[in-house]
Amino acid sequence: MPNYRLNSYQQETSPRKLEPEYKPQKNPYAKKKSSTLKKQKEQPKPKLKLKSHVKAVMYIAMVFSVLFVISYRNSLINESFSRNEKLKQTLAVTQKENEQLQVNIENSLNLANIEKIARERLGMRKLDSTQKVYVSLPKKDYVEPAAQEVIIEEEETNIFQKIIKLIFKD
Repeated sequence: MPNYRLNSYQQETSPRKLEPEYKPQKNPYAKKKSSTLKKQKEQPKPKLKLKSHVKAVMYIAMVFSVLFVISYRNSLINESFSRNEKLKQTLAVTQKENEQLQVNIENSLNLANIEKIARERLGMRKLDSTQKVYVSLPKKDYVEPAAQEVIIEEEETNIFQKIIKLIFKD
C-alpha cells in the first residue's frame, strides 16, 4: 500500500517525511536508565543556573550602582547650580540697592539741597554786610627763636651700641 504513494506526483514543494515501517513499542517492564541519567545530569545544572543568576544579579547591581552614582552627581551639580543662581540674584539685588543709595547720596550732596536743609531745619541764613567783622593783624613775625638749646633724646639703643659709644666717646 505505501508503494503507490511513493511514486505519485506531489504538488507541494516540501519534501515528504519518511515513516518507519514499524513503530517500536515501549516495554513497561524495562528499567528506566534514562531517568537515572537525567537525575545525575540535573544536579550540576542548578549550580550553573545559580551561577548565572548570581551573575545576572551582579550585573543588575552594577548597573544600578552606576545609575545611582550618575544621579547623585547630577543632583550635586543641580544643587550647586541653584546655589549659584541664588547668589547671582542676591548680587543683582544688592547692586540695585547700591546704585539707588549712590543716587541718593549724589542728590543729598547737591548745594541747593544743602542750602535748603540749612534754612529749613537749622534756621540758618546767608551773611549780611552787617554781620561781617573785619580783623586787622599786624605784619609782625610771630615766630620766636628758642632761648634754650633743644636736646633731642636718642632712641633706645641696645647694649652693644651703648658699649661702643662709651668706648669711642673718649
